[in-house]
Amino acid sequence: MLILLPPSEGKADAGAGRRLDLDRLSLPELNPVRAQVLAALVTLSAGQPEPALAALGLGAGQLGELRRNARLERAATAPAGRIYTGVLYGALDLATLPPPAQRAAGRQVLISSGLWGAVRLTDRIPPYRCPIGARLPGTGALPALWRPALGPALTAAAGTGPVLDLRSGAYAAAWTPRGTLAERTVTVRVLHEREVDGVPVRSVVSHFNKATKGRLVRDLLLAGARPRTADALVGALRELKYQVCEQPTAPGRPRQVDLVVAEL
Repeated sequence: MLILLPPSEGKADAGAGRRLDLDRLSLPELNPVRAQVLAALVTLSAGQPEPALAALGLGAGQLGELRRNARLERAATAPAGRIYTGVLYGALDLATLPPPAQRAAGRQVLISSGLWGAVRLTDRIPPYRCPIGARLPGTGALPALWRPALGPALTAAAGTGPVLDLRSGAYAAAWTPRGTLAERTVTVRVLHEREVDGVPVRSVVSHFNKATKGRLVRDLLLAGARPRTADALVGALRELKYQVCEQPTAPGRPRQVDLVVAEL
């Protein structure tokens, strides 16, 4: 099983180990695009602050993000599982998983990234700021830039097993599984169910869906789930006591699953 996660805007303040080395990252076939995006991001961040802040979607009080980006090529690194600190990664709480679950996470999880394309939890990267919607000099739209490289890389990473796709829409635009792989892919939407005037009402949640997805991945890892098909993956979610509602999908498209939760 391959699990695809979005990155988080929240990141550790600094790395603590050796400098960035692209050749040590997983999916080395992505390195040419990684190098291109990295160079463009460093150049942008070392230039005039106003256009750089705008291009990265940052506010005037976030100049420190630019200074950090400008030093990326010589910055200290840490495992990606420690660099990302947002809501999803807080709920996943990788550090408290038992060793077998941590090893499984290292094999099964890939984190999407506007800068790196995709990295494993064990890949050493520095803290950075580069959302998939960033406008970098000379790269064009990042989803379009990444798409040709991510297609074969992620298809190979998926192998013959199912894919649990928990990415947000912006990152999903950089790679959409096709054909038989799409039919082995399960996408997840989180719905909050509550009573309004005695009637159950379900609504899509945004920020808090990240915590649910983090708990979901943690539960799968703790259970040692090893589904070999999309049906088995959906069954594993039900065995973990998640309320699962499947949506109809056309042949050759990813399966769409709603997780209905009463608490966020």
